[in-house]
Amino acid sequence: MSISDARARLADVIDEARIARDPVYLTRRGNRVAAVVDAGVLDQLIEDAQDLADLRSAAEARTEMVRDGVAPIPWDQVKSDLGLA
Repeated sequence: MSISDARARLADVIDEARIARDPVYLTRRGNRVAAVVDAGVLDQLIEDAQDLADLRSAAEARTEMVRDGVAPIPWDQVKSDLGLA
């Protein structure tokens, strides 16, 4: 949908994104430039992206530990060191 069309019917565009839970893409000169998405869908996408970034960081840390020959610290020792056990 063109930006000018979306501007003319903004409430309808928002309702369409909210009810269908699918993005409504906005275009300028035929190229997608933005999207209107349901806030709940966006929140879930952000949470999923953060979880994926955490998984990648953990995998990188494990790879680095193997490369450097560092042994992991057992969870029971971590809890004990922090006074949680």
